[in-house]
Amino acid sequence: MHDLGAGFGYLLKGQRWMARHGRHYGFGLIPGLITLVLYVAALVALALWGEDFITWATPFADDWSSPWQGLFRGFLTAVLFVLALLLSVLTFTAVTLLIGQPFYENLSEKVDRDVSPDGTAPESGLPLWRELWISARDSLRILARAVLWGVLLFALGFVPFIGQTFIPVIGFFVTGFFLTEELTAVALQRRGIDLRARLTLLRSRKTLIWGFGTPLGLSFLVPFVAVFLMPGAVAGATMMARDLLGEETEEGDGERGQEGDQAGDREVGPASVDE
Repeated sequence: MHDLGAGFGYLLKGQRWMARHGRHYGFGLIPGLITLVLYVAALVALALWGEDFITWATPFADDWSSPWQGLFRGFLTAVLFVLALLLSVLTFTAVTLLIGQPFYENLSEKVDRDVSPDGTAPESGLPLWRELWISARDSLRILARAVLWGVLLFALGFVPFIGQTFIPVIGFFVTGFFLTEELTAVALQRRGIDLRARLTLLRSRKTLIWGFGTPLGLSFLVPFVAVFLMPGAVAGATMMARDLLGEETEEGDGERGQEGDQAGDREVGPASVDE
């Protein structure tokens, strides 16, 4: 229970850090806004032409009598749209992080320097194109896992009683875990920790991860909220990544981070974790 509260605390700390560094906030909204426009356009297109797609995909039902044809295709259209909404929640963070990789990488470094006792932040040393490639590759691998979980939970949702009670709760915890993985990946990838090691690290502190990611996932269900919370979520995930790795952290007052923006010198501290 302590870790659940600590995870939620990191979510709040990230938002507070972002509020103290407001000049970064406006720029941090741009990736989320771009992703939101793309997702809304896709969902609107699905709402307009989803029924036509289902009709095209079920030619065997053309000769069915009324009302069974309409009920069957209407049910499949609803299932398609609900599944699209679930995938939107699961993938929004990954797509936003990919679009905003340069900014969020820079933001995560600023948070590291601000809360580090010696004012330093680890750096990957990789060129931008390499970081983008690793991020995209890992996001696809996480997406594959998320889709499998989504399909499984969606199918279990039809089980009487369990599907209407326990499965939605499990779904939110699964969503929270994958959201947190994507967010902490910004800081952990910079430390040279690969996807397998990241998953092992997160599973070792599941309640901490759920405390951070589950309320964040719930808030993402509210339209537009995800866009405004993303910069602070990256900041909070960076602080939590330090906790997961056992790195010493002190509460930043915002002054060091602002000074670090103007200073060009950075001392790189390597950090790694064994698989």
